[in-house]
Amino acid sequence: MSWTVPTNISVLLVEDNEDDAELTLRVFRQYHLANHIHVARDGAEALDCLFGTGTYAERSLCEQTKLILLDLKLPKVDGLEVLRRCKSDERTKSIPVVMLTSSREEQDVIESYRLGVNSYIVKPVDFHQFVEAVKQLNVYWLMLNQRPE
Repeated sequence: MSWTVPTNISVLLVEDNEDDAELTLRVFRQYHLANHIHVARDGAEALDCLFGTGTYAERSLCEQTKLILLDLKLPKVDGLEVLRRCKSDERTKSIPVVMLTSSREEQDVIESYRLGVNSYIVKPVDFHQFVEAVKQLNVYWLMLNQRPE
């Protein structure tokens, strides 16, 4: 089965772990899953990026972003607060947010869904399982899932 990737896909990857970010980007490149991926290293940068504030005052990405991959445990502003702000703002509330985290805490899962996360995925420790998880979630959210324009 062959997939055609739309040319306007933009993903915001919010990840403070350099190794996890690089591995995720490698999967995107290897499987041609998105044309533009922006990495934010903490929650404050992610919010600035989405809402055009701080160092991103000249270029908000909220209208281009088709998927947010969000880590839960982030410096400055945690993933739950980023999720809360995204789902409470008209400009970003329809963007799918996938929590991609190492936390298996039931309270984190419950709170994420209460705040409107679209999916909660615990990062597999095994390299091959991690690659497959990233590949599958991106195929679903970027190619199969239909969202409003």
